Amino acid sequence: MKKVVFLLGFMCLAIWGFAQESADLQEVQIKTSAICGMCKKKIEKDLSYEKGVVSADLNVETKIVTVKYNPKKTNVTKIKKAINKAGYDADELPANPKAYKKLPECCKKENKAH
Repeated sequence: MKKVVFLLGFMCLAIWGFAQESADLQEVQIKTSAICGMCKKKIEKDLSYEKGVVSADLNVETKIVTVKYNPKKTNVTKIKKAINKAGYDADELPANPKAYKKLPECCKKENKAH
């Protein structure tokens, strides 16, 4: 019986902690220079490694990535820099030139969507 009570208490604390963290999340939308599904995969994958980023979803048609993040662990400037380091523009910040050169030809902003 003590184990059951302990387990239930632990589960309640874990759920409460998760709910608190979720309540503190912020969301930002950033315009990118993404073109295709490969760009989507790269941006979302690279942002998943960024500390504090909970989720990233790029809409290829609008070229806008919606990022949910924990503001205690990261900020909009760091998120934009991560997009730049992946080789893409992020709002007013241009892509990192070295990273941009490494993108596949189909992902370069001079090309049209495909």
